[in-house]
Amino acid sequence: MASVGKIARRTFLIGAAAVAGGVAVGYYYYRKPFPNPLEAELGKGEATFNPYVKIGADNTITIVAPRAEMGQGISTTLAAMVAEELDVGLDRVKVEHGPASHAYYNAAILEEGGPFAFFDESMTAQAVRSGLGVVGKFLALQGTGGSASTRDGFDKMRQAGAVARQMLIAAAAQELGVAAADLKTADGSILHKASGKSLTYGAVAAAAAAMASPAEVRLKDRADWKLLGKPQKRIDMLAKVTGAPIFGIDVRLPDMLYGTVKMSPRFWAKLVKADLSKAEKMPGVIKIVPLETNYGHGFGIIADNTWAAFKAAEAIDAQWSDPEYPLGSAAISDVLKQALATKGSVMRDNGDVDTAFADAPRERIVEADYAVPYLAHATMEPMNATAQLRDGALDIWCGNQAPTLVRQLCANAVGIGQDKINVHTTFMGGGFGRRVEVDYALCAALMAKETGGRPVKVTWTREEDMRHDAYRPAAIGKFQARLGDDGMPVAVDMKMASPSVIAGMLRRLFPSISPLGPDKTIVDGAYDQPYSIPNYRVTGVAAPVSIPVGSWRSVGSSVNGFFHEGFMDEIAIAGKIDQVEMRKRLMAAYPSAVKVVEKVAAMAKWGEALPAGKARGMAFT
Repeated sequence: MASVGKIARRTFLIGAAAVAGGVAVGYYYYRKPFPNPLEAELGKGEATFNPYVKIGADNTITIVAPRAEMGQGISTTLAAMVAEELDVGLDRVKVEHGPASHAYYNAAILEEGGPFAFFDESMTAQAVRSGLGVVGKFLALQGTGGSASTRDGFDKMRQAGAVARQMLIAAAAQELGVAAADLKTADGSILHKASGKSLTYGAVAAAAAAMASPAEVRLKDRADWKLLGKPQKRIDMLAKVTGAPIFGIDVRLPDMLYGTVKMSPRFWAKLVKADLSKAEKMPGVIKIVPLETNYGHGFGIIADNTWAAFKAAEAIDAQWSDPEYPLGSAAISDVLKQALATKGSVMRDNGDVDTAFADAPRERIVEADYAVPYLAHATMEPMNATAQLRDGALDIWCGNQAPTLVRQLCANAVGIGQDKINVHTTFMGGGFGRRVEVDYALCAALMAKETGGRPVKVTWTREEDMRHDAYRPAAIGKFQARLGDDGMPVAVDMKMASPSVIAGMLRRLFPSISPLGPDKTIVDGAYDQPYSIPNYRVTGVAAPVSIPVGSWRSVGSSVNGFFHEGFMDEIAIAGKIDQVEMRKRLMAAYPSAVKVVEKVAAMAKWGEALPAGKARGMAFT
């Protein structure tokens, strides 16, 4: 009998049932929209229609992108969704990052969090995905990650543009004394063809924004799209190629101080003793303060320039307690191997794997062991944040992937209400999951408490960033396959061990929440592959190593894309089958996956001879 996640799914569904009860009780809350955060910060002559659109009397049209731009182009994509329905070109709009607000919650980031492969369209899978989307609103996490931004924004951003357009038409109809049906929109104006009269959006924006939102929203047919589905120029490209000050590290404020951090070289270790005298006497140093956050312990160095802070950090002489994890790669590898020898949690179990291997001839068995190390994010822009605590309110400027988390954790650290925290999200010189973490913001916020109201820009050295990342986990895997008479796999048994990303992120970001059930990220990219192999088992084991780990571009797929697909190549070679052909045969039940493989193979000119020293590979993740 086939089963998926005999342990993990049961744990998950019990939690889902509890959530469903909460949804029934909180249905009104779910349906009720969050307040529009733009209403509190409108400039003179500006009007807002929803959290994503504001228009000035001078016809300046601003689209608010709820997701962080870190080079992936999402600000252009989301703006195009609104602009399409608003009937304006991207060259006519300004795009801003949204403030920290629950109105910008990302529901889609949770929808794929259930223990279901992407190709699983069963009623259970669809119901759980839908339920997790509801949970996304209750949690109201404003986050960028999980490749979810386009999926999350596709409907809501288009609806935001369409609602604004319909309200503008209604206001123009009143102003011109004509029927709304007789009006057309184009390039930021409303046109009445019969009379030749026109009004800019800005001319009626205030009146339109005062109207009630329409009960029904009409979206364009795909055939009428002018922007979506077509290449667009990146809205951020000019600023980037001309060196405009758009990143966190570019922030400059009057009377600003500078700083850096020196954290314990051992994660979670506490200070035993320290001699700060040499560092405190160095030129330019103003103050050295202790730091304690959910990420560990260390010192914040405040100076009148960044270089002085860097040099003072080097001069701190500190002794720290022993770590709570094994030191050295060999010792960590031993812990991973010990974990791999335990039972673990089965996330996919098709057929009867044990029976399939029991009578397998040795020559039909393919075996492989895989291992990968911890990897840092190594973003191009160093970790940095600028903070100013003045008159009981904290302003913080930084590139980040989760503004509401920055607001919440900084409020806790500084001891003020979240309503007193203003998060100014900048462009990021790389994120990849590193800026889901908020350690750099917490340190800046704590240091701002010590500056007497002056802003302080805290920049991490490259060395400090590499030592104190939330790394991609180290992982190991043991793989077995049995080949059939035709060389195709008839059974695979895959087992992986790594530290838990979920447990680590909860410890740092949500310390009051304990992890429930197995961590499916350990097997992501392995259990959810669309290969129809009769006997197919994937097991994950959480290894007890507390070195911080987190999202690293993907989560488990970064590791298991290599493990799983590398092993599939080994199977193909052992079975004397072309790697592309084998994948197509195994994916035959999922035509869309086959089409992807065929397209990629054609683009790569698969099958054509290569010159000496060149090779070509195939992977599906």
